[in-house]
Amino acid sequence: MVTILILLLLVFGFLWLKLPFKNWLITALGVLLVTMIFGITNLFFSLIFIVIFLAMMGLLYFAPGARKQFVSARLFGLVKQRMPPISQTERDAIDAGTVWWDAELFSGNPNWEVLFGAKTPSLTEPEQAFMDGPVERLCAMTDDWQITHELNDLPDTVWDFIKNNNFFGLNAAKEYGGLAFSAYAQSCIVQKLATRSGTVAVTVMVPNSLGPAELLLHYGTDQQKAYYLPRLASGEEVPCFGLTNPWAGSDAVGMPDCGVVCKGKYKGKSVLGFRVNWEKRYITLGPVATLLGLAFKAYDPDHLLGSERELGITCALVPTKTKGVSIGSRHLPLNGSFQNGPNWGKDVFIPMQWIIGGQEKVGQGWRMLMESLAAGRGISLPAAAAGAAKVSARTSGAYARIREQFGIEIGNFEGIEEVLARIGGLTYLLDSGRILMTTALSLGQKPAVMSAMVKQQCTDLSRKVVNDAMDLHGGKGVCMGPGNYLARIYQQIPIGITVEGANILTRSLIIFGQGSMRCHPYLLKEIQAASMQDEAEGLERFDAAMVSHIEHVASNKMRSFGYGLSRGWLATGTGRGLIKKHSRTIEHLSASFAWLADITLFSLGGNLKRKEMLSGRFADVMSNLYLASATLKRFKDNGEPENDAPLADWACQYALYRAQQALDGILRNYPNQAFGKLLRLAVFPGGRYLHMPTDNLSRAVSDLLQTPGAARDRLTHDMYIPTDPDDIIAQLESAFELMVETRVLRRRLKKSGHEPLETQDYADWLKQLVQQKVIAKQESSLLSQTRALVRKVIDVDDFD
Repeated sequence: MVTILILLLLVFGFLWLKLPFKNWLITALGVLLVTMIFGITNLFFSLIFIVIFLAMMGLLYFAPGARKQFVSARLFGLVKQRMPPISQTERDAIDAGTVWWDAELFSGNPNWEVLFGAKTPSLTEPEQAFMDGPVERLCAMTDDWQITHELNDLPDTVWDFIKNNNFFGLNAAKEYGGLAFSAYAQSCIVQKLATRSGTVAVTVMVPNSLGPAELLLHYGTDQQKAYYLPRLASGEEVPCFGLTNPWAGSDAVGMPDCGVVCKGKYKGKSVLGFRVNWEKRYITLGPVATLLGLAFKAYDPDHLLGSERELGITCALVPTKTKGVSIGSRHLPLNGSFQNGPNWGKDVFIPMQWIIGGQEKVGQGWRMLMESLAAGRGISLPAAAAGAAKVSARTSGAYARIREQFGIEIGNFEGIEEVLARIGGLTYLLDSGRILMTTALSLGQKPAVMSAMVKQQCTDLSRKVVNDAMDLHGGKGVCMGPGNYLARIYQQIPIGITVEGANILTRSLIIFGQGSMRCHPYLLKEIQAASMQDEAEGLERFDAAMVSHIEHVASNKMRSFGYGLSRGWLATGTGRGLIKKHSRTIEHLSASFAWLADITLFSLGGNLKRKEMLSGRFADVMSNLYLASATLKRFKDNGEPENDAPLADWACQYALYRAQQALDGILRNYPNQAFGKLLRLAVFPGGRYLHMPTDNLSRAVSDLLQTPGAARDRLTHDMYIPTDPDDIIAQLESAFELMVETRVLRRRLKKSGHEPLETQDYADWLKQLVQQKVIAKQESSLLSQTRALVRKVIDVDDFD
């Protein structure tokens, strides 16, 4: 017992001092020897541990030959046997992009300096001027009811304004006529537009995300850039990108669209190119596009380019007026009026100069797409999701204040407070994830795993927020018309969840599947070593990675156990207050996640691919740790304002509780149940200790949404607030402010027993109160104005 106690104290010391694993082993050996010699510890148990530690020291550090022969070689063979062959498309997906904070979380020992040392981007003067000028004007001239109900398209004036003000060239370099805005600026622009109209937001974001412009910027030839980018930036060319085939949606690699290398006529000359046949659908801007970005599988049966027959996925630029190209009629995605529809091509000849990047980029399309997906996943979709959430948060807080039932404001009901807390907390959480993603992009990162997490989480959380807002608004939310500011958001929220990788598959296959390869510090090195043709060289590299990997696993095991037993207290964390508290918890869950991931990857190997429920839960842990980290950074970067503390605290508690529950779900559903129970002792030795936010904290968040002030404004920053007094949002804001202003007066009247009779006209009642000198004329006018404006807001549209 004493031996175990001393070892526990040594583990705690290792955690507290953050000693390297080698130093910890040496220290543990020395302490056990001394205590054994002096009879402090049990001789038998001490000898067992000393033998174990000596064996580990010998194999890891002092006997490399024996280690390679008896350990590394056997594990090397096991990995080669159990790991399925990695296809080229899988290699491209794994190699695409970079890792950043996601890798720190996967390490089990995140370095907080990496996160808090990164400068959060802000708008430059030109970017802010664009937000205050063209973006504000575009929002003001947008009537979403007219767009979605009457025109089923943008008005010509809006199309012209978008093109004339470079909205299609947000990310293009200035030398090509673009605005060269940062990822953060693009995110803010799309977010603000989304608070006004989903159709306008989608129309603007598509040319700036996954499409010809994005691909040209990174992979195009100089000639292609010089010709197309200025035309795309000015709106002279309207782009779209064709990837999805009716037979291959999420399985884009399985698309049957193909092109064969051949010679054909182009501008009167015989040139090398591809004869391509394709069928695409769900193509945004497709019906109005003049330039089609196209992905197809390239084949070279006659070996005109080389010895390979199958060349891989290739991307090309095809003018839509090209012979053989057909543009179909429109799709109508959940009453969103952005242009979307199918297209197809029959025996279309594409000269080699239309291949993005030229002939040398033939077959590299999949990697290009994987790297470019970070724009759509990391910028546009999270921004649109944040816009929807901010509209829901601001309007729900105001509506809960102005709407009365049973003689009191509905925001005072605890059931409504619970809903408002979710709306506010989740909006803060997902918006923090959006901001941190743009921070990574501003650092030059191409975070494929992070962008998948952010896209999946932001769109999913936004749906929860919008659903809650609809429930809170009741009949106001479900009756369509110009006065309904939620219905179109509610209708269209599944679109973001479906596109750029459906959320179900992103969660169950991509986040942890790709993350375990890209973010793990050693796994990819070991797999690459095991797949080398030269087995001797492969074993050498495998052995080097394996030693570090064993140290990594052992360290995370001790961290997971020690942090779990102390409920995070032994973790170092960072900062102070709620940042300190939650960063400690993140360190515990990160260590548990990393250790459990290693054990699972080793025990299941390639079979983990088929354990999608298990993989999905690992993705949930990783994603929620990311969101909690993003929340702490946002709170810190904003100066830790006291008024924002309830939001940041609620958001972190929610995310970390979900991460804990996902870990619990992994253990409860572990393929080997007995083994799962043993693993639980390392992950939760002291039991689960995280809980959902308390009622008091939820009440504080609810009050924040219902109170005018800086915290409410920061939460809904960049939401478009119209100035037109006839606009329903402007009327809601005014009614909200008047209800707050008259709250004391109304309570005084109620407390003194002055309430209108059910049969009494409100105006007559106010006149009577003035005559009785209960209220002044000015107060009567204020109450009358408040009631009239509230009635305008709570009314719903009706039609012939």
